Amino acid sequence: MKRFKTTFAALLAAACLLPCIAAAQDYPSRPIRVLIGFPAGGASDIVARMVMQKTSEVSGYNLVADNRPGAGGNLAFEATAIAAPDGYTLLFSPPGIAINPSLYTKANFKSSDFKAISLVGEAPLLLMVRNGLPIKTVAELVAASKKSPDAIRFASSGSGSSSHLATEVLKSMTGMQYLHVPYKGGAAAMTDLIGDRVDISMLPISESLPYVRDGRARALGQTGAKRSPIATDIPTIEEGGVKGYSVATWYMLVGPAKMPAAIVGQIEKKVDEAMKTADLQNKLKGVGVTVINEGSRAAGEYLESESARWAKIVKATGTHVD
Repeated sequence: MKRFKTTFAALLAAACLLPCIAAAQDYPSRPIRVLIGFPAGGASDIVARMVMQKTSEVSGYNLVADNRPGAGGNLAFEATAIAAPDGYTLLFSPPGIAINPSLYTKANFKSSDFKAISLVGEAPLLLMVRNGLPIKTVAELVAASKKSPDAIRFASSGSGSSSHLATEVLKSMTGMQYLHVPYKGGAAAMTDLIGDRVDISMLPISESLPYVRDGRARALGQTGAKRSPIATDIPTIEEGGVKGYSVATWYMLVGPAKMPAAIVGQIEKKVDEAMKTADLQNKLKGVGVTVINEGSRAAGEYLESESARWAKIVKATGTHVD
């Protein structure tokens, strides 16, 4: 009897797996939407399209970008969390999926609502000031901001974005003061920075460095633990005197939490093939992304640890968005 029960249980488990195996064998039979929670032309969009294009080339899959900007990425995050877990709705995400559940009081998702597929890489942000502001170091910025609270206008790429939170961490570590002006994406924030309508911004290096290089903005420091290979002349914020400061933005491909393991493995394999090509690696390095290329298991562990880390940071800074 015991042997019969064991055999029956094994058969039942195998039967449950059959639809998943069949689905994986037929996958994909139509285009795969990849949601991007920020506008076209921003860092997330640039990096996502690079990875999508090469993955499509090596796999033959039809990956279609679907920009869903708004609410600090939450529109795209929530749409992915509730999507059918069939592998036809994916999300290319920066740290918002780890940050926003703690930051937004009305966030309708949590990090466990996602299945991590691939951790693509990470990149620093640049702390910049408008040219008309006579400030050349982080120390000078902190000192000036304390003299006139709210006089320094800080343009972020959106409430809850890595741009916003990286600056909040700097604020908590230095006592820097500013008036937060959130924008719908980094491009809009940069436009007002170089137009002298705001004073400072903190944006991913891929979308901000060209403006520094052509003299339309001045960089005070970069947020990573080390200087980016494409900006070795710009010191880190820690080198600028804020000991222990290190915040980077990262990029991860995820899907709904209940995606079948076979389909996750299939996508993971194709992304890995794309990430290992010299062409894609050179393109990513060219926009300041340090390639990580870790698969679903390591990416999932990283997402979990980042969620816990940012929950502590959000609590410590007292930052919340309604």
